[in-house]
Amino acid sequence: MENKATDQFFKNTVLGHPSGLFVLFFTEMWERFSYYGMRAILVLFLTGAVTDERPGWGWDITAATSLLGTYVMFVYLTPIVGGWLADNKIGYRMAVVIGALLMTLGHAAMAVETPTFLYIGITLLVLGNGFFKPNMTSIISKMYEGKGEKKDAAYNIFYMGVNAGAFIGILLCGWLGENVKWSYGFGLAGVFMLLGMLQFYFAQPLFGDIGAKPKNEKKDLIDTLTGNAESGKEKVTGKLNKFLTIDYVLISVFIVSALIFIFNDPLSKIGNIQVLNFTIAGMTDSLFFALLAAVIFIVILAIRIPRYERIVRDRMIAFTIFCVFTIFFWASFEQAAGSLPIYTRDFTDRVLEGNAALTFKIIDLIVTVVPMGIITYVLIDLFKKTFSKIGLSNIILGFSFLLIWALVIYKLYVNFSAEAKEVEITWFAILNSLFIIIFAPLFTKLWESKYNPPASVKYGLGLVIMAIGFGLLAFAARNVPLGAETAKLSMIWLVLAYLFHTLGELCLSPMGLSYLSKLVPARMVAFMFGVYYLAIAIGNKMAHYVGGDIEKITREDGLSYFFLIFTIVPIVLGLISFALHPLLKKLMHGVR
Repeated sequence: MENKATDQFFKNTVLGHPSGLFVLFFTEMWERFSYYGMRAILVLFLTGAVTDERPGWGWDITAATSLLGTYVMFVYLTPIVGGWLADNKIGYRMAVVIGALLMTLGHAAMAVETPTFLYIGITLLVLGNGFFKPNMTSIISKMYEGKGEKKDAAYNIFYMGVNAGAFIGILLCGWLGENVKWSYGFGLAGVFMLLGMLQFYFAQPLFGDIGAKPKNEKKDLIDTLTGNAESGKEKVTGKLNKFLTIDYVLISVFIVSALIFIFNDPLSKIGNIQVLNFTIAGMTDSLFFALLAAVIFIVILAIRIPRYERIVRDRMIAFTIFCVFTIFFWASFEQAAGSLPIYTRDFTDRVLEGNAALTFKIIDLIVTVVPMGIITYVLIDLFKKTFSKIGLSNIILGFSFLLIWALVIYKLYVNFSAEAKEVEITWFAILNSLFIIIFAPLFTKLWESKYNPPASVKYGLGLVIMAIGFGLLAFAARNVPLGAETAKLSMIWLVLAYLFHTLGELCLSPMGLSYLSKLVPARMVAFMFGVYYLAIAIGNKMAHYVGGDIEKITREDGLSYFFLIFTIVPIVLGLISFALHPLLKKLMHGVR
């Protein structure tokens, strides 16, 4: 069905899509630049030796990854609140501006490099993310109302911006942090977040009334969070499953227990501060409250879901099972931000000489310049179509790209000037975004073909393929002796690991919100959306809770054993997912 209200956006297009989409593309690109750029260097900075040429803070790995885990966990939880505020109080566009400004201040605070400003910075980043993250996709959804045939392509373009931002941010913030000064890496993330905010703010004439402050009309929370505004129109028969007193009691106990764990874990590991200092059955208070929260949450699901009508109940059970697989996928995959940089720094031979160094420099040149060239082409086309209407926004965006190109050229000049080359630790983290850009179109074609596998098979493939990447690292580290603090393992193992991790991500990660919209009726989707985001948040926290023990496990059982944990557990879960296919197919009642 056509929507005349949105036809205006298609009168002046870039690559066949509204020019406003590409404003959002670049805004999201700068936000992802700042997020992934900071995330790439945080653990390296915190755990870096205080005596280095570019000194770190000398934290132990458990403290650094605990802080990272709590930060990332809140990154996935705050959009629930920010989405509601935007939907009902301030509007999508103002929420994006507020979020970007808070994140700019957060990056600036972190660049000061003092403990107080570190915590202020992380708090501002979490709050800013809550305002920013859920509302970009909401604007796209509104812009494409009645244009369903173009919406999928629009989201594909938008998520290319996500990966482009992650790629460039890790590349440049990582390079500056490792080669010049850590604070420069944190500061650069803030500079481009500020420029992205200004570019978006001055481009608002392109969006008409979309995303403006709501006019006293209450909207479904989930519309904002998923960008799926049409979902609210679905009507569901059957009785409402109202929250009972026991539900509220259990939810309250869950929230309190979870918050005690979330805050006590980093406090105890960083400052030896215990919220409640006790031990039960050999468990610390942090672990006790983590397990209590997990048990209570399972009880909440166990008593609420059976109260729904049969088909709804069955589909929600199926989605809950997918959420369990999601937790363990991210618990393994997110080692990329915690333990893998430590492995790269301490156990990988990153020094290249002669022809090997020259080959790497050429590869680095190609993978840097080609994506930048493509994005610059899009930028020029956007300028041609919109300069008369949003000239100041375009000038800010153009200035941003001049800065990026200057940094890229300087980086390449320094690299080619050196005879030997020590590959930056953070360089390997760009491989995830690079492989997504390369392989995402192939997976899209596969999912749209007759060979599109069912949900349980996709989840199983995602877990097993990712596990192969860790299996390769376990094989590479098989001869590293117990307690070894360094080794010189080949870089190829790390490249292959990132390749398989990305292929696994492409199988599993895009499925969550897709199956949420298919399996859960609109009147219940907010609750299950919270469950889904909570699953990702728990997976991220679990990743860094376990990954923080890399030194302890390496010392007691060996580095290979550490990676075997993330090989065996996902493979077992992947096989379980395959085996559950008949049951899940029955529970989904015809949903593919």
